[in-house]
Amino acid sequence: MKFRRRIGGVVLAAALAVPAAANAQSLNITRGIFDNQPYTLIYPGAMIASGGGPDPLTINHPDAPLQCELNIIAIEATGWTPQGALENFDADSAADKWAETFPGFAITGTTVRPYQNGEALIYEGESEDSPMDVPITLVHAEAVDASRGYALDCIYATDVADNARPIVDFIIANFSTRSDAECCIGAEPAEEPLAPAQ
Repeated sequence: MKFRRRIGGVVLAAALAVPAAANAQSLNITRGIFDNQPYTLIYPGAMIASGGGPDPLTINHPDAPLQCELNIIAIEATGWTPQGALENFDADSAADKWAETFPGFAITGTTVRPYQNGEALIYEGESEDSPMDVPITLVHAEAVDASRGYALDCIYATDVADNARPIVDFIIANFSTRSDAECCIGAEPAEEPLAPAQ
């Protein structure tokens, strides 16, 4: 994964003060238009998408240390299940891979979690020494559907985890390996307060 060093040492936690699932927040929906790369990615309106097609789709928050990248590849993983992937997960190998970009990267947890139309293997980890010049947390979600492997990697500055993590969880929960998924899991429509009678 190519990490864009757009954030530098600046941490703007205020920009993440409202989680994506909060009422009245605008959302963007990006869909795969190619038959061999169907997906739906739903994310906060403030985030900006780039890439896609043959390249990874990247969404960045312009004012905060938060980036997610979606990669879709053709695979031959017959019989792949997220539970099986969890049982066979090699934490050392995954940590070594990420340590090439984030020195000292260590896996801090693994699980299986649902997204819109299936379940994904989730692992997360942290690095104290990142290209962002701040400690980072990475959340990796992977799934297989119709001989396609999907990997969604979200990275954020660890010190804004209270605000960034709900956004990442929202993005993962609303991800779909179909291009016709609807919004939204974990969001409630805003209700206008009743005006007092006059």
